[in-house]
Amino acid sequence: MAKNLLIVESPAKAKTIEKILGSDFEVKSCFGHIRDLEKENMGIDLNNFYQPQYIVPAEKEKVVKELKAAAKKSSEIWLASDEDREGESISWHLSQVLGLDPLKTKRIVFHEITPKAIKKAVENPRIINMDLVNAQQARRVLDRLVGFELSPVLWRKIGRQQGLSAGRVQSVAVRLIADREREINAFSINNSFKIEAHFEVNNNQNKTTIFKAEGSKTIQTIESALEFVKSCQNAIYTIEGIQVKPSKRTPAAPFTTSTLQQEASRKLGYSVSRTMQLAQKLYENGKITYMRTDSLNLSETALEEIHAAIVNNYGAKYVQKRKFKNKNESAQEAHEAIRPTYIDQKTIEDADTKKLYELIWKRTIACQMSDAELEKTVVTIDISTNNEKLFANGEVVLFEGFLTIYFESDDENDENDENENNKILPPLKISQILKFEELNTIEKFSKASARYTEASLVKKLEELGIGRPSTYAPTISTIIKRNYVEKRSKDGVQRIFRVIQLNAENEIKQVEKKENIGAEKNKLFPTDLGLVVTDFLIQHFDKIMDFKFTAKIEAEFDEIAEGKIQWSKMIDNFYLPFHTLIDSTLQNAERSSGEREVGIDPKTNKKVIARMARFGPVVQLGENNDTEKARFAKLKVDQSIETISLDEALSLFELPRTIGSFESEIVAINIGRFGPYALHNKKFYSLSKEMDPYSVQLDDVVELIKAKRIVEENKVIKNFEKEGISLLNGQWGPYIKQGKENYKLDKNLHSKVKELELNEILEIIQKQKDNPSPKKKFFKKK
Repeated sequence: MAKNLLIVESPAKAKTIEKILGSDFEVKSCFGHIRDLEKENMGIDLNNFYQPQYIVPAEKEKVVKELKAAAKKSSEIWLASDEDREGESISWHLSQVLGLDPLKTKRIVFHEITPKAIKKAVENPRIINMDLVNAQQARRVLDRLVGFELSPVLWRKIGRQQGLSAGRVQSVAVRLIADREREINAFSINNSFKIEAHFEVNNNQNKTTIFKAEGSKTIQTIESALEFVKSCQNAIYTIEGIQVKPSKRTPAAPFTTSTLQQEASRKLGYSVSRTMQLAQKLYENGKITYMRTDSLNLSETALEEIHAAIVNNYGAKYVQKRKFKNKNESAQEAHEAIRPTYIDQKTIEDADTKKLYELIWKRTIACQMSDAELEKTVVTIDISTNNEKLFANGEVVLFEGFLTIYFESDDENDENDENENNKILPPLKISQILKFEELNTIEKFSKASARYTEASLVKKLEELGIGRPSTYAPTISTIIKRNYVEKRSKDGVQRIFRVIQLNAENEIKQVEKKENIGAEKNKLFPTDLGLVVTDFLIQHFDKIMDFKFTAKIEAEFDEIAEGKIQWSKMIDNFYLPFHTLIDSTLQNAERSSGEREVGIDPKTNKKVIARMARFGPVVQLGENNDTEKARFAKLKVDQSIETISLDEALSLFELPRTIGSFESEIVAINIGRFGPYALHNKKFYSLSKEMDPYSVQLDDVVELIKAKRIVEENKVIKNFEKEGISLLNGQWGPYIKQGKENYKLDKNLHSKVKELELNEILEIIQKQKDNPSPKKKFFKKK
């Protein structure tokens, strides 16, 4: 029997730690949170200082029962949940459920899962920090109050059928995305002309080099651009000045949670949630330090190991010791930045986490390496026929320093842009006359701000002081799940731009060229639902939607964690005016659908409006009253209530469209609640994503109908009509159906499903009835 019971959050971590501590310890997992607020009455006692009413959810009852049994057999219980506020809260909940005294129970924390860190933690236990617990309780209670009181307002004033909800952080995140979308839609494109010239130089080895120079000004009109090009005919181009300046680049700080999410998105294409899943796995397997942190600190031991690794791999001149200071005063500097636990381990074998681990290793090593030493050259070129100057810029890396292993990306560029900036000019000298190749004035267009990616949204939230490391991933997942935001890509379109060319023979030519613009990948777009909800909340709950107010709330949570303010008082200051506003809005606010008049249909002279309806955004033609019945059409995925034009709206009424007949029956195309479909012989066939309902042809739909028939024919494997049982082929393999209930078949039975007899099937059904899955049990209606 183990003398000590140590409880951690995850089973993977439990296995790793148990190996380190040996037979004196039994290490068990609580699988994260073991208690949650009750659903009834919000789970908060409003008349008793907002005291939370906790329950053990049905899916956690088995875990709690096992932990209680293990606790009874142990003489000492240790709580080792994660080191953040959420982890501290989990330890407190464990103490409550297991009947432990939080002022006496041993609580240990560690930043990395290594023998040294674990043993040091065991040698230095502390008690549960109730300030951290209270900060987490305050966040949970306040978010529950906001969610439970605001959501019914949205149901009443926008539509319950939408499954609407609001949240203190999620609603502000949606507002950022909505504001950016409207900024893009309102953006007015301006054009101008950029001067670009190319010259040829022969070096000492008689090799020819072409280099580029640019004008310092932009030209506003095509007439002025043509005038400038004409002024350059027969010009002589002479080097007027060469300025050489030393420069340097400094490495980025080691990773925090948010910077890891941003860089993993740019370099690896990972979503924020995927990055956190992989980082969690790395941490639990003892590969990296704790992955939820806003600290830039590295321990002295880690710094020594990093410096030794740099010397061994690159040489002593590549080492430069650095201490990074966090701008965020509330950052927990006692924690460490995200780094490998074993610095000498450059890579790992696990294919799933390998790329993320190597990214963390490179960033960690690079942050303690020498600056990259550069030489920047600016060459000024005189044009003999006018007063303008041209400038050529070059950059040479004299000493790579940290660039040997790592180049930081940003939201606009990627690693390949390093080569664009690192241009080497040919040998040049003052008064040198250059051989002219060509000069162009190229039409350029101004750009609107880019839509947010997951990573750039995290960066913005962090800049505004909204949310904390543990909240970014779930916030983004929530707003996408709620259909307030879509993560999607957008195809580019072709645009013509004009170029005025002057060639070496001094001939001027005007040409038009094409470029692809506007293509976007994995960007966050607000849905019409998200825009309508955002507008309603700004109109009636402007304080909740205010960025500074939301950041102030976060700062108050920090103050609770530091023991500076009392948590229930902080909730009181927020809730009393908020609740009054809820009552007022319920009574006085009008319903909102984001309705916008698009125009008048020239054929019928009826009004066309765009608005939110029960199952999404629609356009409406005509009025819905006793004398006439309006027609409705759903918007396409890439259309919006705010931007759809009259022509685009009217084209949506082309559905339903008859595209021909098959087997003497009409085939019609339409869009329903669940998307585009074909109707043939009273049967519905969902169109595939590639099929545009407005242009799909009969041949493609016939193939779809035939394919579905084959699937239907092969669906039934066996029928036991008397017992009302069927063996069917499904999307994820064969399964059993009895009445309205479905029952899984183990994968080892898939290959011999045709051989199953009735008694075997009944046995499988009974076994699953006796042992329902936790999800079924938890969501079963009482």
